Amino acid sequence: MDTYHDLIKQTFDFPSQEFTVEQNELRFHDIDLMALVEKHGTPLRLAYLPKISTQIQRAKQWFKEGIEQIGYKGRYSYAYCTKASHFSFVVEEALKNDVHIETSSWFDMSIIRAMHAKGKVSKDTFIICNGFKTAEYKQEITALINDGFVNCMPILDSPNEVQYYHDNVQEKCNVGMRLASDEEPRFQFYTSRLGIRYADAIPLYQERIKNDPRFELTMLHYFINTGIKDTSYYWSELSRFVHKYCELRKVCPTLTTIDIGGGLPIQTSIQPEYDYPYMIAEVLRTIQRICGEEGVPEPDIFTEFGIFTVGESGATIYSILDEKLQNDKELWYMIDGSFITNLPDTWALNQRFILLALNGWNKQYKRCQLGGLTCDSQDYYNAEKHIYQVFLPERKPADTEPLYVGFFHTGAYQESLSGYGGIKHCLIPAPKLVILDRDEEGNLTDRVFAEKQDSASMMRILGYQ
Repeated sequence: MDTYHDLIKQTFDFPSQEFTVEQNELRFHDIDLMALVEKHGTPLRLAYLPKISTQIQRAKQWFKEGIEQIGYKGRYSYAYCTKASHFSFVVEEALKNDVHIETSSWFDMSIIRAMHAKGKVSKDTFIICNGFKTAEYKQEITALINDGFVNCMPILDSPNEVQYYHDNVQEKCNVGMRLASDEEPRFQFYTSRLGIRYADAIPLYQERIKNDPRFELTMLHYFINTGIKDTSYYWSELSRFVHKYCELRKVCPTLTTIDIGGGLPIQTSIQPEYDYPYMIAEVLRTIQRICGEEGVPEPDIFTEFGIFTVGESGATIYSILDEKLQNDKELWYMIDGSFITNLPDTWALNQRFILLALNGWNKQYKRCQLGGLTCDSQDYYNAEKHIYQVFLPERKPADTEPLYVGFFHTGAYQESLSGYGGIKHCLIPAPKLVILDRDEEGNLTDRVFAEKQDSASMMRILGYQ
């Protein structure tokens, strides 16, 4: 029977730039994962910082090439969407690459001030303030503007929002406007709950912004929840948005920029499935064509990439504690963690990540299902993106070494959704979090950001101590 290594090579173009195998053990960006497991144990959460910078530079290069290829006249700027991961080490790594910041909560303003105090963010950095604005959020935005953050830009999400800025903003500032896109056809609602109705955009500008010398409408924001995908739905919504930009631009000469949200996807399979340069060129070409037809200048473009920036930098590693054959054909590998608490997207959204064994590549493989430690029947993982099954190396009673498995490209949203450091389902602890980086000579460094959550911290939170 073929080995696990044979299976992976037959299924994918393997090895890849990201994944290789040495002495029957998996390497991720040439990192000795088994050495990290021996040092730190499992479950283990890894954050590989160089991948964040690589992703940003890749996107910048794709836009640069696309702009040159079609002769696009607008400029491009990259913004990091903090809600994908608020960790300081993520934000600081992103800021090394001349990026701007997109926020979605008033708590983000504390991050901005902390980064400014460290010299990572200047008062010229664009702070694109998206999301529905609570009273605290509007107060913090206004405070930044009045403190001289000249490019702190509230993106209007509701017609009523602008009144607060009229009453409290003292300095001249730019504002943006988010348009409420239609949801994809299978969604339960027709129009997004976020943003200004298309029909209200021009009246809002003319009645509430145009005649106040403190404010200039400079940005129009476009967001599609599915991200940038090659579907008729995406191209239809983008075209509709650009036509509205042109209509508004004709009555608002200060409107020079569009902000494309939703973002580029990350790889969820070893096999590349997304043509990034093609999609970026087509987005640029669509904007260029419609602006040419409408007779308005091509806008500058901001993108706010969150998942794309940080997603592929993360990995989560488990050991297989035991196996259980529950009937004639359902073999369960039980992990030392939980999908619901550690990787909630697998449970809530049926998100697939890249799953590979760390060791045992020379062994025969078995079809199996992975089970988490909680008492919930939904705490499992039994399908890959490329096939509706999971295959892993077999385990034998005589094995002296446990089987280890890794989920890769788990860097975005998982800690935020599962509640980092808090109380989780069945009190399953948060894994140890280790940050991986490379020094000036390219040598790998690792440091513990947080130890595995202990019972004492949970008892404090629950009021027992």
